[in-house]
Amino acid sequence: MSEQRFIIEIGMGNDQYGQDYTKAAARAIEDAIRHSSIPLFAALGKDPKEMRVQVTVGVQAPEQVDCAALVEKLPRGRAEVKAVFGGMNVTNPDDGNVLVIASAAVEAFLPKQV
Repeated sequence: MSEQRFIIEIGMGNDQYGQDYTKAAARAIEDAIRHSSIPLFAALGKDPKEMRVQVTVGVQAPEQVDCAALVEKLPRGRAEVKAVFGGMNVTNPDDGNVLVIASAAVEAFLPKQV
């Protein structure tokens, strides 16, 4: 059975001092899902476990993101997280500190409804 995307939310997060790409990505995901309220499940009598959640996070060093740890933080559905090149790093010229900025797209899918 094919799926229908019923939500997409976008978020941004950062880590200002630790250069931690997973922390910045987690904050971007949290930002995205904080903007969502999904009354659809109660309205249709659906179980949130039927939902597939697909998360894409963009950072400058995707290989440094612990995607499995991010999956564990997602509150509902069958989740998958992938990290891709994106976001940005900003270096403070005064002290050399690198600010890591991540972007996230959180998409949710359900089996196609008849």
